Amino acid sequence: DPVIEGGAQVQQIINIECLSDFTDAPVLDISFRYGGTLQNIGVKLPVMLNKFFQPTEMTSQDFFQRWKQLGAPQQEVQKIFKAQHPMDTEVTKAKIIGFGAALLEGVDPNPTNFVGAGVIHTKSTQVGCLLRLEPNPQAEMYRLTLRTSRESVSQRLCDLLSEQF
Repeated sequence: DPVIEGGAQVQQIINIECLSDFTDAPVLDISFRYGGTLQNIGVKLPVMLNKFFQPTEMTSQDFFQRWKQLGAPQQEVQKIFKAQHPMDTEVTKAKIIGFGAALLEGVDPNPTNFVGAGVIHTKSTQVGCLLRLEPNPQAEMYRLTLRTSRESVSQRLCDLLSEQF
């Protein structure tokens, strides 16, 4: 319908395809007439790169083999940061799964560490992602390491995920 009455609501379904990796949230530009004057509004959509994550199950051997393959300096991003929330194991697991990665149990030799894997799907490519989160409850700190085949993806995922803890 070309006219929406004041106070009415209209639902729009939006399908989003990831063409390539990105840093900033996509903006939906809305144009409409109000009182005969053309109005334009840009609305940031709550879509981040991890929305295109597909969890990937791996054995311990496969994980560490791939971890070594992604050993170039530009493929790894590491961040050490203070915990912003209580350091609860079950909550941490849920956050990693909610982020889009598969939580790989029993892969890391240190049972207190969290390990995850997934693939970011874009129209042009697929980017494999491995992560390792090392909590230090005594210091209330974390060390997060991400390795991907694309430096910009490693950096963006590290920034997004570290905000969760």
